[in-house]
Amino acid sequence: MRPEHPRPPARRPLYTPQERQRRDASAWTWIQGLLAPVQFLVFLVSLGLVLRFLWTGQGQAAAEWSIVIKTLVLYTIMITGCIWEKVVFGQYLFAPAFYWEDVFSMLVLALHSAYLVALFQGLLEPQALMGLALAAYAAYVVNAGQFLIKLRAARLDAAAMASGDEAEQKQGVPA
Repeated sequence: MRPEHPRPPARRPLYTPQERQRRDASAWTWIQGLLAPVQFLVFLVSLGLVLRFLWTGQGQAAAEWSIVIKTLVLYTIMITGCIWEKVVFGQYLFAPAFYWEDVFSMLVLALHSAYLVALFQGLLEPQALMGLALAAYAAYVVNAGQFLIKLRAARLDAAAMASGDEAEQKQGVPA
């Protein structure tokens, strides 16, 4: 007979039922869902331009301006994300469900903002400027991964709630 191992405590679902309802009813959820893939597409194009410049020395202006555009899209998604967080969780930033994503987002914003300052103040040579952009982009990829993990967690929570509701209904227990 195998000894039973205690189950780890269940983690708190990402959203309470009220938060889920606010999330689903908010236009900001749709806006975030639209902006995220747009930002990723802008990132991919810009990354290609940056790498092209670093490899060939050609297209410096295109690479620089693509990073400016990527940064503006980032600011847009961050501002709308803050509004979304306020609507869903009641605070603009650092809601417990997204605390570490927001902390890391601040690093992403800082690196992108440092790029803008360095570019417009002429503080770095082109190669170093592109290195700063790549650091900002690496942080962005990590942050995007954090949000994808949360999206998956939300979907798993929804599936668990749905299957739990079905099981309770089969047993005649009100949900």
